[in-house]
Amino acid sequence: MNQNGPLVTEEKQYSRMFRYSVVLTVIAGMVLLCMVLAYAFWFKSGIGSKQPIPFSHRIHATEKRISCVFCHSEAINTDVAGIPPLETCMLCHSRIIIHYPQIADLRDHYYSKVPIEWERINVLQEFVYFSHQAHIQSGVDCGKCHGDVARMDRVIMKKPFEMSFCVQCHRDTKVSHDCWMCHR
Repeated sequence: MNQNGPLVTEEKQYSRMFRYSVVLTVIAGMVLLCMVLAYAFWFKSGIGSKQPIPFSHRIHATEKRISCVFCHSEAINTDVAGIPPLETCMLCHSRIIIHYPQIADLRDHYYSKVPIEWERINVLQEFVYFSHQAHIQSGVDCGKCHGDVARMDRVIMKKPFEMSFCVQCHRDTKVSHDCWMCHR
């Protein structure tokens, strides 16, 4: 029997254990990476789309206590709330923090009559009829559909506008959920 026999066997065992630990570490790393990517894909970060000019609903609606309908005044008497025109922004920002870089950019767009191409967040399917006016006049809070926008710096969709969400709300509030209410 060779004197180094048991040592060689012990070295082989350590070498084999080292290889197994490397393989397990690589597999664990790949599983972890897949989990992180899946989480990022399925559970969005909660930070909305980047806009051409940063706009915080949190600052305007919560800190400054500006009502939704001050800017989205069209929602009171039309079907569409829409994105406010720059003239609405300029009601305040013709005088308030005019030298703040983002406000200066907004003012430049206004005075040069170049529209800002905002990233649309809340979009309905073309075949769906929805009246903001009817909902606001019925006392439905904007947050019922749009979430707590007043706490958002960048707006995100609370949840996709799907038929089941609308029908359930109509059932809960005992409003007609006849097909022709929304599909005209």
